[in-house]
This record gives sequence, structure tokens and C-alpha cells, in this order.
Amino acid sequence: MKRLLAFASPLGVRINTDTLPRGKRIRARARWIDPISGVRRSRSITVDNEASARGFFNELRSHAGKDLDPLVGLIDYAGQIGDRFLRGVDMTSTASGHRAGLRLRVLPVLGHLQIRDITTGIVDRSIDRWEIAHSRSTLKNTIAALTRVLDEAVRDEIIARNPVRDRAHRRYRMQAAPQRQTPIPSLTDVEGIAATCAETHQGYADHVTISALLAARSSEVTRLLVGDVDWTRKLVTIQRQRFPGSGGLTIKPTKSRRIRRVPIIEPLEPTLRRLTTGRPHDAPLLRGPRGGAITTAALRNAVGWDALVARLGLSGLRRHDLRHAGATWFANAGIPIHVVSGILGHGSIETTRTYLHTDTTELHKAAARMNQHLREADMNS
Repeated sequence: MKRLLAFASPLGVRINTDTLPRGKRIRARARWIDPISGVRRSRSITVDNEASARGFFNELRSHAGKDLDPLVGLIDYAGQIGDRFLRGVDMTSTASGHRAGLRLRVLPVLGHLQIRDITTGIVDRSIDRWEIAHSRSTLKNTIAALTRVLDEAVRDEIIARNPVRDRAHRRYRMQAAPQRQTPIPSLTDVEGIAATCAETHQGYADHVTISALLAARSSEVTRLLVGDVDWTRKLVTIQRQRFPGSGGLTIKPTKSRRIRRVPIIEPLEPTLRRLTTGRPHDAPLLRGPRGGAITTAALRNAVGWDALVARLGLSGLRRHDLRHAGATWFANAGIPIHVVSGILGHGSIETTRTYLHTDTTELHKAAARMNQHLREADMNS
């Protein structure tokens, strides 16, 4: 098919299609008029079924540009443009969420409509439905996919303005089931989790310890090298991640695309000393039992994460919550929030605030300070 598409129709021509039986298979044929010579051209391919024929036609139309049909339906238009709506998106990770949002939610709800009939009100009512049934991240991917597809329709002059961009601003409703507050573990809790993980493999224990004490993402810990640990300045440089996306594990910059440095605090020193002493700078800091990378999914499956944290009284704790814990410890120690934000690699302090969870120790300290203040005020009155 790729060889045929290399000799596809010129941009912007109208393509006519038909299918003809060829034994148990189907011949899919596309025809158009060459705009320069006026000669009728065609391309054909033999496929196994009607679905494959439609895929061939959609690929041709996507390559040639828009078949200028002002009444095109959303599902047909999405098929024609293919992955064009994903331009500029990280194809190793974000693209899969957008594709799923389009396929599983947007097209089942709106695909039967002509693009010009999709109004802001219809978009709002669709979001009302999605936000009740799905998480915020799933909803975000779904809206992004719809927005991007309709942006393409604006560029193709099917519609004058994207109705999704005029949707009502809202605070997304909580799902029907009440959401439970995720516990933030203490350092003792993390040490207990690590000790239990070590029963399976020491690499899993080290991953837990480093994730919490560097307040780092699991994907970032997975891609740390020995040379990223600077013992002269007692800093760890975080500049890349190994992400399990489309096509397998991919090495790429951090989520914020910023290189950041995190201080090595005392509880982390023994682990990092053991992992770096006598090893080459370009060696991976951590390796699993078979010498491979330790992803968050590999850790979960190997140690039976959900059951493990439940036994330790931390039911519902996720691997990513270790990063939240580290951020909270830094903040509760009195580190200014802009410094904590830099440690986390956030572009906004407001994002950092969502990571911080005041524990009961800090609340008791606040109560003690308030009691002392009231006593002093009473004595001076």
C-alpha cells in the first residue's frame, strides 16, 4: 500500500472510489482527474475485505488532502485525516491517549453527526456525559482529541470556528463514587515498603527509596545513570526518562523538558553510595533481576504492589505517590515552595501546591504554636 500511496493523487482533487469482487477477495479502486493534463488516473489494490478497502481509500484521501465535502460526517472525516490531528503531539506517549479518546469516546457519541452540526451546546452535553463516567486525565485526552480533529476541520474550511474552543469553563465534577484521600507515607513507611520489596529483589527496594527521597517520577529514576550522582556537590541531576509508550521503552527528556538538580539528603546516601561506588559513569544506576529497566509496571507486578501496601496499612498508595511524599517532606521541613517546585521540575508553583499534603505532625506543631501564642496574648492583656 505504501508503494501505491507514493504515487497517489495530487493535493485537493476529488477521489471517486469503488470495489469489485475478485474471487474471495476485493479489488479497491480509486479514480480522479489530473488537474493539469485532464487525464483520468486510477490506483487499485486487492484486499481481503471491505474494511481494508475503506482503509485504503482513507489513506489516499488523507495523502491527497481534503475531499471538499461540506456535509462530511465526523467519523468519515476522522478516517480521512488519519493521524494528521496529532501533529506536534509526543507520539511515544500522549498520542496513544488522544487516539483512545477519539476512538472510544468521541466517535461513539458524536461520530454520526455532520461536522457542521456539532455545536458548542452539543460539546458541553457530551462533556457532561464523559466527566461522570471517566477520570480527569481520560476526560482531558478525550477533549483534546475532539479539539484537534475540529481544528483540522477549520483549516480545511469545513467550519469557520471550532465549537470546542467555546465550551463552558467548569470545575469538573467528581465521579459518582466518592474519592478517598490517598495516604502520604512517612519515611518509616517508605523504609518498610523498600524492605518488603527487597525480599523480591534489591533493585525494586532501591527504586522505591530513590523515588521518594528524590521526589522523582518512576520513569526518571529508571533512566538515572551513575554519572548523574555528583558526590562533590551532593546533587543528583535528573535530565531524562525512560517511558513505556507506543513502540516500547523510549528514552526522552523529562516531562517538563527541564534539567533539574535534587540534593542528596542523608537517608539516601547509603543507597546511592552502594549503587555508584566503583561503577562506570555511563552505567544505569538501577537494574532489575534480569538486568533490564525497572518500570513502574514491572515493579507493581514483581512485588504485588497493591497487596503489599495494603498489608502495611497504606491501601491505595500508588508508586507515583512516593514522589508526592518526597515533595511533602521537603515542604514540611520549611523549604520554600519555589525551591520545592524546582526540585519537582514544575513550571508553575500552583502545580506544586497540588502535590503537597500537610501531615498530622505539622498540624500538631501548628496547634502548639497557636496555643503558645494565645497564652502569651492572655498574659499580656
